[in-house]
Amino acid sequence: YAMLLSLIFLIVLVAAVVGFVFRHEIKTNFESNLNLALRDYNVTADRHSEAVDTIQRTLHCCGVQNYSDWERTEYFSQRGIPRSCCKSQDDCLEEDLKDPSKAKLKVFVDGCFFLVTSTMESKMSVVAGISFGIACFQLVGIILACCLSQYITNNQYEMV
Repeated sequence: YAMLLSLIFLIVLVAAVVGFVFRHEIKTNFESNLNLALRDYNVTADRHSEAVDTIQRTLHCCGVQNYSDWERTEYFSQRGIPRSCCKSQDDCLEEDLKDPSKAKLKVFVDGCFFLVTSTMESKMSVVAGISFGIACFQLVGIILACCLSQYITNNQYEMV
């Protein structure tokens, strides 16, 4: 049991170190994938398009760097900026979303990449604290399992 807990502890430790070391690559990967999702955004509501809409609605953002990122997409030429960027769904007309100067007043202007990464970084201390707490419980479990094993080995009982 102690060896199993030790193995899990080492796997979690390696995952944390790898995540910390490669955090810049993770950010770069996320940005390129968000750009791809914007480029391939469509009305059929595939899972990538739904993810973009959810991020934009939840974080009150639009595009990758800002709302003008949508102007370089095929979706913009057909329908304008998506409604998930609108500050108010009632005050967002399709004609306004096709005109970047009018859209600027009706959509969120901040990009999603910065908001997502800053939200993740702000929550890292909570994740690190929880991980540290779990690691402490695992270490206590490892120590207690070793003590129990030692106790059983030292006190061999007679078989009846």
